[in-house]
Amino acid sequence: MEFFITLIQVLDSTIRLATPLLLACLAGLYSERAGIFDIGLEGKMLMAAFFSAAIAAVTGSVWLGLLAGIASSLVLSGLHGLASITFRGNQLISGVAINFLAAGMTVLVAQSWFQQGGRTPSLFDGGRFSPIEFPFADALSGVPIIGPIYSELLSGHSILVYVAFLMVPATWWVLFRTRFGLRLRAVGENPAAVDTAGVSVVGLRYAAVAICGVLCGIAGAYLATALQAGFVKDMTAGRGFIALAALIFAKWRPWHAMWACLLFGLLQAIALRFQNIDLGGIVIPVQVMDALPYILTVVILAGFVGKAVPPRAGGEPYVKER
Repeated sequence: MEFFITLIQVLDSTIRLATPLLLACLAGLYSERAGIFDIGLEGKMLMAAFFSAAIAAVTGSVWLGLLAGIASSLVLSGLHGLASITFRGNQLISGVAINFLAAGMTVLVAQSWFQQGGRTPSLFDGGRFSPIEFPFADALSGVPIIGPIYSELLSGHSILVYVAFLMVPATWWVLFRTRFGLRLRAVGENPAAVDTAGVSVVGLRYAAVAICGVLCGIAGAYLATALQAGFVKDMTAGRGFIALAALIFAKWRPWHAMWACLLFGLLQAIALRFQNIDLGGIVIPVQVMDALPYILTVVILAGFVGKAVPPRAGGEPYVKER
């Protein structure tokens, strides 16, 4: 029974840690399905994390913080869209620029506003998302097997966790069961055909970039106002790049993206739970455990990037024929 409780606790941490990865992965899914490669997910999440924490700290309202995080991410998405769609610039360079901009700007503004070494004040009460307890969670907690699953694994998460996992079937439905989704996927495969049908390629790509910005904003806000209690320098810690690796591993499919993000989250949860493991006299340092998710990222990119075929028009600016 002790092993089962430990397993539930690890899986509970897995869900919490996988949530920002899943939101960022779905954000990249919308953008790249429309033909706009976006390696600026990391920067958008970081910017959203800072502004959500800053506004929540100043106003005391986590909802205003969430809106501020989404708005800041949308601004960066607009810049990326302007550079890569309107001016037909290199999408990878635009994404790198966004990452650098966010990394420097967040620390600079945080120091200017709060004078705490690039941090925001710690968030309390209304400045953070509170966990949602399911009905009868406490009463059922003592029931074997079912109780811990219901009261600890399924219950007790913030609303953004449930939003993230509900976005998976919503994304599948939008992309594969709606006219908008059909056109979005077509823009990533053959934008000339979409344009010939009288549909705006530019409009669809901007819509995809905007959806990407909203999801990255929610991911960043979750990091600063739910998973942690404030903003610290570079708190995204490469999650945007891990989300991209998960997206490639999932071959740009939403359900597969969810399982890929849960796998990365599980590795992070194991690294946090089990430190300095002793294997018959051989001690695995904590640094090795902390590096596991990033090692897996490299392995997946090296092993699957050649097998996963991206949208055919991905990364290429569309020039309308006259």
